This record gives sequence, structure tokens and C-alpha cells, in this order.
Amino acid sequence: QAQLVESGGGSVQAGGSLRLSCLDSGRTFSNYVIGWFRQAPEKEREFVAAIDWTAHRTYYEDFAKGRFAISRDIAKNTVYLQMNSLNPEDTAVYFCAAQPQRETIVIETPTKYDSWGQGTQVTVSS
Repeated sequence: QAQLVESGGGSVQAGGSLRLSCLDSGRTFSNYVIGWFRQAPEKEREFVAAIDWTAHRTYYEDFAKGRFAISRDIAKNTVYLQMNSLNPEDTAVYFCAAQPQRETIVIETPTKYDSWGQGTQVTVSS
């Protein structure tokens, strides 16, 4: 059974960086699409970035382009989200999620993902 675990959250000042990690202790990420989402208080969960593990294609929401980078380490079965130039609007709980590769992938919709981690808090102060 999939067990996604996020780590790497914390508190930083505006302009700082954090690297989030997502590990699945129950299965390999092969043939999965791994996504990062975030949810701020009283807001909807929103897509941040995703990576097709096998094809190594990456996808980003507009606010993440140029600041965030998603990557994978095959040997460690881990997906990373490097976040640079953080600002207070990035404050949220960040979740990783997984969905099986399909002929048609919908990467931005949370309900398409069947496995979720517990989330890690990211707080950016001004």
C-alpha cells in the first residue's frame, strides 16, 4: 500500500529557499505521476508541480515557473520540490500525491490522485 511521506517544510524569510521531499515507503514510483499541491488556510488545494516518473516530463503551475523545480532520485525513490525566492503567499501546507500513469493524464486536479501524504507546513515570513 502506498505510504507517501513528505518532509523538508519549515519557516523561512521571504527570499529564502526550501527543498521538500516525498518518499513512498510502500511502492516504487515507476509508472506513476507524482504531484505537489498546497493548501493555505481557507483556500482550495491548488496544484504546484508534477513529474511523470518514467518519461521524466515535468509540469508547473504558473506561479511556480522559474522559482520551483521538481525532480526525482530513482535510487532513493524520492521526488523533490526545490522552492526558491519564497514569498509570504507561498505559505501553506504542501502535499505530495501519486496517480498511476494513464493514456490521458490530468495533472492539476487533486481528485485524479489516489494517494496522498500527510503534508508538510511551509511558512514564509516577510
